[in-house]
Amino acid sequence: MIKHLDHLVLTTANLSACTYFYTEVLGMQKEEFIGGTPPVKRLAFKFGFQKINIHEKGKEFLPKATLPTPGALDLCFIVSLPLADVVAQLQTHHIAIEEGPVTRTGAVGKITSVYVRDPDGNLIELSEYD
Repeated sequence: MIKHLDHLVLTTANLSACTYFYTEVLGMQKEEFIGGTPPVKRLAFKFGFQKINIHEKGKEFLPKATLPTPGALDLCFIVSLPLADVVAQLQTHHIAIEEGPVTRTGAVGKITSVYVRDPDGNLIELSEYD
């Protein structure tokens, strides 16, 4: 029944730090659009055929999760560069690697991953397939 993930919603406590991390560090494209209830200006970070819609803590749009909370996500992204280049990019931005490189299992096989935290404390796994 499910074909693929279209978007997910991330709640942030610090919009500017969140925007910097996902656009400047991870290279996602910032998108502004009109949506929500009532329709208002929204923010998303696009990559490939997916996006992350952003809710700012205390200013969430309807409908929303029952308990929208910054720092509650654990996300894995497959990178488009060699993982060594990703690690160098993280170091350039002074992003601490919490763990890795380590071998894990992705949706379709073995992956090599490094783990970092975004400004809200979400666990971000950056991976490449072996």
